[in-house]
Amino acid sequence: MAKSTQLIDNEVFRAYATYAAIVLLKMMLMSLVTAYFRITRKAFANPEDTASFGKGDSAKKFLRTDADVERVRRGHLNDLENIVPFFGIGLLYALCGPDLSTALLHFRIFAGARILHTFAYLIPLPQPSRGLSWAAGYAVTISMAYKVLSKALYL
Repeated sequence: MAKSTQLIDNEVFRAYATYAAIVLLKMMLMSLVTAYFRITRKAFANPEDTASFGKGDSAKKFLRTDADVERVRRGHLNDLENIVPFFGIGLLYALCGPDLSTALLHFRIFAGARILHTFAYLIPLPQPSRGLSWAAGYAVTISMAYKVLSKALYL
């Protein structure tokens, strides 16, 4: 296991930090995409968000759901359900001392799968593209979790 003072010099940890930052930024961008769709579709969830479109009954028509906004929100929720576990398990995996080439393969497949999943959700691409991209990222996280458990099993 790597010591904390050696982490910045550890190539696997630097690779993890790079790809974790990429997928976290991608997940953060989904908030901006949601806001864009809410504004352009004039579909808001909170009354105070409609204030610039009028008062009273004229503003109430903007308190509604929109299929495009909900699609983006579902994509963002899927990011939360998959990137957060990758963030934790990927860190533990990086600290278990895997080969750099194996770690890069895991990190790159996960990041690519999440980016493809976002495009598949937003465009939308025909199935099974979204399902396969989700499964690839999920399998990578499971693979890293298996490596962590097999390396440091104290059950």
